Amino acid sequence: MDATAQQGTAPQGQDAQTLRPARPRPLGLAEVARLAGGSPAPGAAPGPEITGVSLDSRAARPGDLYAALPGARVHGARFAADARRAGAVAVLTDAEGQALLEGSGPDLPVVVSPDPRRAVGAIAARVYGSQPQDGTAPTLFAVTGTNGKTTTTYFTNSLLRALGHRTGLIGTIEILAGEESIPSRLTTPEAPHVHSLLALMRERGITAASMEVSSHALEFHRVDGVRYDVAGFTNLTQDHLDLHGSMEEYFAVKAQLFTPERTRRAVVLVQDADDAWGRRAAEHARRELGAESVAAVALTPGALPDPDWTLADVARRGVGHSFVLRHRDGRSLRVSTGLPGDFNVANAALAVLMVVASGADLDAVQRALDETDPLTTDVPGRMQLIGTEPTAVVDFAHNPDALRRALAAVEPPEGDGRVIVVFGATGERDRTKRPVMGEIAARHADVVVVTDDDPHDEEPAGIREEVAAGARAAQAAGARAAEVLVVAPRAEAIRAAVAMARPGDSVLVAGRGHETVQEIRGVDHPLDDREELRAALADAQQGRWEDR
Repeated sequence: MDATAQQGTAPQGQDAQTLRPARPRPLGLAEVARLAGGSPAPGAAPGPEITGVSLDSRAARPGDLYAALPGARVHGARFAADARRAGAVAVLTDAEGQALLEGSGPDLPVVVSPDPRRAVGAIAARVYGSQPQDGTAPTLFAVTGTNGKTTTTYFTNSLLRALGHRTGLIGTIEILAGEESIPSRLTTPEAPHVHSLLALMRERGITAASMEVSSHALEFHRVDGVRYDVAGFTNLTQDHLDLHGSMEEYFAVKAQLFTPERTRRAVVLVQDADDAWGRRAAEHARRELGAESVAAVALTPGALPDPDWTLADVARRGVGHSFVLRHRDGRSLRVSTGLPGDFNVANAALAVLMVVASGADLDAVQRALDETDPLTTDVPGRMQLIGTEPTAVVDFAHNPDALRRALAAVEPPEGDGRVIVVFGATGERDRTKRPVMGEIAARHADVVVVTDDDPHDEEPAGIREEVAAGARAAQAAGARAAEVLVVAPRAEAIRAAVAMARPGDSVLVAGRGHETVQEIRGVDHPLDDREELRAALADAQQGRWEDR
């Protein structure tokens, strides 16, 4: 889940305040204006040199350029005085921001740009020196797609470590700059943070970094000024239509990543013969980057007429799978992952082939896969096994395709246990997917427990009812579900699911994954699905002992 930044409404995470390079490259105001495609406001003083960039007035530091951008509710120019008190020495804004600053704004030089958000990435790249051309920058991997971004970046990070790299990671769950872990607030941080993190990684001797790139990141220019060595595409299914409006627009935004300005090489997964978006992504990448710079991967027979790599010999290996990746020239790799679900086969294949596309020696990759099992790494809140008897899993699945895949992954192998699912839908997001998710739950689970996700400022009961209506309609049409329940709050829904579960059943708690707070009407309430599920399982186990 991702959202646009709202200036002045919520503090940024610790990455905004602590993770900056020690040696910025100061810029003069004239150079800032040139990069922004604008000019200093009339009468503006030359101003001091810029040594940093901030989008949040409260995170500004001495020497910063404060980028005062229009926000979801209020224009950032209204917080320019706060930025000055924090140390900002100049303001970048648009014409609206300039008008707000005139007469009542702080006495700071102002650069006016026709599109200041688009300019921030280029300015941050220059002031932080995030991607020098001297060969000292980390090898950069980007992963985009609707589902699988987080797990694929963790797999990539783990395999790179096994190959001897000192690694970094930027994503939904955390930011890793060497051994330091910082909780993440956005799937992809804002542009100043992206560039400061990349520069910091370079200073710390990190040689390879993996990064999730969301559609929000591309739409709102968070990765402008970054050129990746390899970009990977997982899949495209319904999500974020509240932002993009249509699947066509959603695809067009994702496709921006696969252009020469943003990446040197690409690896694109195509799920099956019906995966039109995957095939279009492969065609687009080949056209933009050249066929020699793109690895198109067929995950099933007939997915592509001319795949570069083909997935073959998939077999169960414990709760996970083993498989083979075969290149059209005869080369092959034997791969395994201990994480459950067919989708994790796809995530693992993408991670391996992105590392191969970066130039890693095939024999070295095979040794790392054989000797260290790097694709069985834990990914918080992604098909995370919390208990057995019943099998209890927490997953981040929060859109229709992800929920369907997660439900298939927890299906009891013997076929005689039930699937019980607990989930909801996020408030103030794409409403069209709510009944669809309810229908999918009813078709693939025996018991559907609808509850709250993050309602935000929307009425929770209304969200629950939209989801439950889809489940009930499917149930009336003969779907699998024997029961459709609506239970709130979420902790009670989790307990209700565990209370009705038998040892052979599977309980899937979906939608929030690693998240530890639930946002209701602007207030964050502590809530971790993993902790709630553990506690419910412990109480149920204690009850069984007492009944003996």
